[in-house]
Amino acid sequence: MTRYAAFLRGVNVGGVTLKMSAVAKALEDAGFGDVTTVLASGNVLLTSAAGAAGVRTKAEKALRDEFGYEAWVLVYDVDTLADISAGYPFEREVDGHHSYITFVSDDDVLRELAALEAGPGEVIAAGEGVLYWQVPRASTLDSAIGKTMGKKRYKSSTTTRNLRTIDKLLRR
Repeated sequence: MTRYAAFLRGVNVGGVTLKMSAVAKALEDAGFGDVTTVLASGNVLLTSAAGAAGVRTKAEKALRDEFGYEAWVLVYDVDTLADISAGYPFEREVDGHHSYITFVSDDDVLRELAALEAGPGEVIAAGEGVLYWQVPRASTLDSAIGKTMGKKRYKSSTTTRNLRTIDKLLRR
């Protein structure tokens, strides 16, 4: 059995409100083991014998069936997640800034995002299947990445998490 982190896109922001206890139950009912939710923003740790792609497909179906919304889930085994966190190329904690990782399941989308011109105080860098991003606190939604991520085209293949959230998941 492999331990995975599953990131639900757009949960408890933008109109999709789910109780994490109900999410955990839906995933347990779908056959996942050791299901734990972290924070209320769609971060789930679970175990499965399936590969990451199989976990993604099964989790999306379970959430769509249970809650009736267009669920998108990005899934990483915890060792890969640890490598992603360790690869953060910028100073991890910068006063007045947020440090983010955008998980991207589509290589073309990753190339598009990595090619964006960073705004004032913003830095971006592509990693393996992720976009590392740091932005001034008051500028997140107005930044190059923030404006782009809101477009429908990116919903099924991206989700962003604060670096602190990733590290919290890794400590569990």
